[in-house]
Amino acid sequence: MQKITYSDDFKQQALSKVYQRQGRTIEPVTQELNLSKFTLKGWMAAAKKTQIPTPIERAKRPEDWSIEERLLALQQSHGLPEIELNAWCRQQGLFPHHLSQWRAEFCTPPAIQNSKVDAQSMRELKKANQQLQRELNRKDKALAEAAALLILQKKFNAYLEGADE
Repeated sequence: MQKITYSDDFKQQALSKVYQRQGRTIEPVTQELNLSKFTLKGWMAAAKKTQIPTPIERAKRPEDWSIEERLLALQQSHGLPEIELNAWCRQQGLFPHHLSQWRAEFCTPPAIQNSKVDAQSMRELKKANQQLQRELNRKDKALAEAAALLILQKKFNAYLEGADE
């Protein structure tokens, strides 16, 4: 079997992908790079032994930003021209639409933000209420029928007792 040699640059890029996989296993990275899992693990062990600087700092997704960090980002990017804003966003790992979305979230009151959730829960509660009302009506009718049958049974028994005399 022929041994394949990889360039140091390729190894660094592969290790970078492994360290930035954010909770995934290394199998998707090995499939993406068409490598053996053991080859990649060997490179990781060698990098750990030789102290090769690896990018341990993980890229931060927009969903991972806290509210304070979002507000700070909005303050830092406020008033920047479009070209500088795009450069700033690339540096931070964001897109301008993330900033617009965050600005909209900060500017809308919480009651309006939760209105969709409230409307959906209100519909579910109304549906449950209607179902309970139907069940209650059905049970009321069954109870009335049982009471009528009991009264008829008592009258029939009284009629039979009167006929025996």
